[in-house]
Amino acid sequence: MGEIVKKEVFIDRPYITLGQLLKEESVISSGGQAKWYLREHTVNINDEPDNRRGRKLYDGDNVDIPNVGLFFIRSKQGSE
Repeated sequence: MGEIVKKEVFIDRPYITLGQLLKEESVISSGGQAKWYLREHTVNINDEPDNRRGRKLYDGDNVDIPNVGLFFIRSKQGSE
């Protein structure tokens, strides 16, 4: 198993869905796998478990995917 990552994920829109995050960060290889992945694995958003692939993640949200990493959602608008 690789090293657990801690990464800022910059978004250029108001939000990203949990399913999109899983795909963009290569946790899953296709968006269709999100439902299965979230049924089989616990994902915590802001320290609360959530298994909705359509969950909207906004600037400031933190996503903890056990055995994968901790992802910090950040807005590109705020970083410019």
